[in-house]
Amino acid sequence: MTASHLTDPELNDAAGPRTRPVAVIGAATSAGAYGPGQEAAPHALREAGLLDVLARAGRLVNDLGDVVHEPWRADSEHPDAANVDVVARVARAVAAVVSPALERGENVLVLGGDCTVELGTVAGSLALPGTTGLVYIDLDGDLNTPATGDGVLDWMGLAHLLDLPGSRPELAGLGSHRPMLQPHQVRLVGVDRLTDGERDTVSRLRLTCHDRDDVVRRPEEVILSLVAWAKRFDRVLLHIDVDVLDFATFPIAHETRLVPALQLSELSGLTHALCRLTPNLRATTVCEVNPAHAARPEQLRELAEVLAQAI
Repeated sequence: MTASHLTDPELNDAAGPRTRPVAVIGAATSAGAYGPGQEAAPHALREAGLLDVLARAGRLVNDLGDVVHEPWRADSEHPDAANVDVVARVARAVAAVVSPALERGENVLVLGGDCTVELGTVAGSLALPGTTGLVYIDLDGDLNTPATGDGVLDWMGLAHLLDLPGSRPELAGLGSHRPMLQPHQVRLVGVDRLTDGERDTVSRLRLTCHDRDDVVRRPEEVILSLVAWAKRFDRVLLHIDVDVLDFATFPIAHETRLVPALQLSELSGLTHALCRLTPNLRATTVCEVNPAHAARPEQLRELAEVLAQAI
């Protein structure tokens, strides 16, 4: 049984409202990545019919356009945190539109861009009263820091949200308070490629982690756990890094890794159930899409369908 066909009475009774307008925000950036490509994702997803998919689902769409356009560039001045100033500027720009959209009562869909875009989505939520939880779907943990990583901020986003030792203040200090999130406010989902340092961090902070095997073999259990946890927050945010998808069968991610990962149907079942059962899920951020890697044009359309279900 998949996560999209849950039968537990608690799950069937928990369906949340799907009537809020959807604010679509483009964050066309690859500044935090290993190279260019992800800055093209917001335009490509719109061209693939994302807005039409949302409209056909009965959602009123408020497309706020792209708030930034920042392609990757080499940065020899910051070898441990490449393009850190640009990444911070992008996050501030995203936060500046996420916050009022949430305040207007809209659900938010942020089209990244690399994973550092999530810093802006979280900062935008923190600008409002109430508590925030973050479901972080990613094959990696993104818990590296300038001291432990390779200088690419793309896999350091969650580390800066948690303000791990060695975090850059330009990023860790983006929110209304620092650290922006505490460990209990985060759930890691789908991870399968933690570095030794990240494993130590997960253990030390007691971060709850539902790994790839959990999602594949025990989807109902994962959903029940996430839904129960989400009830404690005023707002829940959903981060989707598409590198959690199996590149051999659905090549769409920036990273071209042939490693065990989720099938599109597994990600779809997870996100659809989470949205349906978590009425306080207010913002979804999709990251790491590189349209140049799509083997078939319709793949972007298929991803758009999954995103529409996750709003």
